[in-house]
Amino acid sequence: MKIYEKAPAKINLSLDVLHRRADSYHEVKMIMTMVDLADRLELKEIPSDTIIISSQAGYIPLDEKNLAFQAAQLIKERYEVHKGVYMHLDKKIPVAAGLAGGSSDAAAALRGLNRLWKLNISNQELMELGAELGSDVPFCVAGGTALAHGRGEQLIPLPAPPATWVILAKPAVHVSTAEIYGKLRVDQIVNHPNTGNMVDAIERQDYDQLCGSLGNVLEEITMPLYPEVRRIKDLMLKLGADGALMSGSGPTVFGLVSRETKAKRIYNGLRGFCKEVYAVRLLTT
Repeated sequence: MKIYEKAPAKINLSLDVLHRRADSYHEVKMIMTMVDLADRLELKEIPSDTIIISSQAGYIPLDEKNLAFQAAQLIKERYEVHKGVYMHLDKKIPVAAGLAGGSSDAAAALRGLNRLWKLNISNQELMELGAELGSDVPFCVAGGTALAHGRGEQLIPLPAPPATWVILAKPAVHVSTAEIYGKLRVDQIVNHPNTGNMVDAIERQDYDQLCGSLGNVLEEITMPLYPEVRRIKDLMLKLGADGALMSGSGPTVFGLVSRETKAKRIYNGLRGFCKEVYAVRLLTT
């Protein structure tokens, strides 16, 4: 039997950092949602008690460094599963992009193995397992749209935001999340996003307010280090995006666009400046 799981990318509509915690993580307050750019994971049981992962992408690890591999190890150990699994990862989400591709793959592995091995693990338990793998994994297990607290693992579900086009553009730079958070000084943040305004915009389905409430404090760190990120954001707005923001710690920038014709124009305009550009939709179901 084969099991298939979709692993969608996430974007941050709002990302605020409140303070550094005693455990060395940062206390965050952010709103995350998903777009229909997705990896796909195929899982099937194999006779040997081992984990094998493959991918058409030649640039990702296929061993213990891979989060989907770690998810399989965690499930096997925690629930004493003495079975093997072969997983093939069809990679579409850019890596190290601020889009939680690895976290979403791990979440897909958790959901898929729960089904494949008929473990009957609750969604809440899967989210708790995910928190052991990474801060974004619980959200990727749950999906949808959520307000996240803690280090990102404490979630309050929100309604889906208004349906809209999303243009994603990733410059050819690698950004380390650890490096960006390491350089962040919370007491020096100039502009904190108004998370309450974003929640209100989503609940009232107010697209204009949503675009006006976009905010990410990590832009203040990433953009001076990687000027390409600022150039892409400025270009998106110049080409007519209704709102634009860096996702996560970067380097991917997304633009929100209400009309398909404008989305195509922005997509084509960015292709000359950036190799990895995607025109997708928000996932609202």
